[in-house]
Formats: sequence, C-alpha cells, structure tokens
Amino acid sequence: MVRKTKEEAQETRLQILDAAETVFSEKGVSRTTLNDIAKAADLTRGAIYWHFKNKADLLDAMMRRVTLPMDEFLATADADPEVSPLNYIRERTLHVVRVLAESPQTQRVFDIVMHKTELVDDMLPIRDQHLEARQGCISEIQGDIELAIRKGELPATLNALQAAIGIHSLIDGLFANWVLNPNFDLVQQAMFDIDNYLHGLKHRC
Repeated sequence: MVRKTKEEAQETRLQILDAAETVFSEKGVSRTTLNDIAKAADLTRGAIYWHFKNKADLLDAMMRRVTLPMDEFLATADADPEVSPLNYIRERTLHVVRVLAESPQTQRVFDIVMHKTELVDDMLPIRDQHLEARQGCISEIQGDIELAIRKGELPATLNALQAAIGIHSLIDGLFANWVLNPNFDLVQQAMFDIDNYLHGLKHRC
C-alpha cells in the first residue's frame, strides 16, 4: 500500500510538472499562477503545495527534468583535448547543439528560461544557477583555447578569455534565436558559425 501511495505521489508530481511546462510556455512564468497550473493538471492548488513550496520551486524542478545546453556542455568534459584542442571544442559544442535539436522538451524548457522568465525576486536563485553554468562553460572553453595556444593551433597573442566569451555568446545566442523561431537548420547553422569563428581565431593577427 505504501509503495502504491509513493507511486501515485510521483505520478501526481510529474502531472504537475507537465502542466507547468505547458502553461509557462503559453503564458510566461510571471503571468502564470499556481491556480493556472492546478487547473491545467486537473488538480487542486493544495496538491501543488503538497509537492512544491512555490512557483520558483516548481520552475526549478521543471528545469532539473532536462539537461539544458550549458549543463550538457559541462557534462561532456570526458574526452581528451590533447590531440587537437580546437577539434575538441568544435565536437563538444556540436554535440550540445545536436542534443538540443533532437529534444523538443529541452527546447521548451530552454525557451521558458530564456524568453519567458523574469529572473527577479523569488527567481533569483534560478538566475544564479544560470550564471554559474555560464561561467563554468566559459572557463572550460578558455582552458581549451589556452591549450590550443600552447600547442600552436592558435596565435600566442590571442586573448583566451575574450575568445571563450565569443564562442559562448555565439552558441548561446544561436540557441536563443532558434527556439524563438526555428526556421533554419540548427545543426547546419552551428557548424557554419563555429567553423568560421575558429577559422577566424586561427588567422587572427
């Protein structure tokens, strides 16, 4: 009986998260109330509070159901960049692009976080998570660029931090524009952009 109750509770929790994802996507986070989510889930508001402290807690749980692009990038640091750091940067970045392109749920959640969430007040912890992941990505890329400089793949005069911020901004901006209006092939565009950016870094005076 206890097991059944736990299973039912988990099912209800997932039902709430599914409803929140849908309503946040349609109305935006700030304009969505817990009553809206309860109605969409065909539950009472009390059922929402049984599982989540508030809307920020619910949004955080919704985000944790998927691996967002920056988190995916940080999770793929298991290959060896020593042979060709630039190729490592390219393949690692394109892996993240493909993951996003193939997951409609990740696209929805990324769109909610990027375009439909005001990162103020109760949502400040979400902003802090976003900034931490951003800094982690930039630091990882900077380390690979510094290795590429040491191995002679990039000019010694290159500012590794500036180059890393450029790569992150390129991909992050590409993602943000694509989920807003996916009217182009994300993977092909990312390959074009990253190849041209890395080529520019190699031939920078």
